[in-house]
Amino acid sequence: MELLHNIGMILVFLVGIEHIAICYLEIFASPETQAKVFNMSSDFTKQESARLALANQGVYNGMLGLMIIIVFFMLKGETLILIWQLLMGFIIVVAAFGGFTATKKIFVVQMLPAIVALGLISL
Repeated sequence: MELLHNIGMILVFLVGIEHIAICYLEIFASPETQAKVFNMSSDFTKQESARLALANQGVYNGMLGLMIIIVFFMLKGETLILIWQLLMGFIIVVAAFGGFTATKKIFVVQMLPAIVALGLISL
């Protein structure tokens, strides 16, 4: 049981790293890369308003990713697990919304790892 819990903790870290990577793509990637990764037209991602909206969303993803990782060094025991459960829950809800409204790929790329991580750290 402890092995699964430890795997869950590693997976939580990977979810955090994934959100930092998403942040990078949303803020710094070229419009062509953003179009490909986020399943959008490059005409759309080249628009200044779209670039600003993606960058704003990137800040949220980056801060979420950092928070997931930083709390490991600030909290221990049940408090750490509780905060991680809350953050994984947030990701699941937001990914569900994104999967239904933006692209189904979000269900697999963001929601599934958060669900598995949540399950394993809750053991």
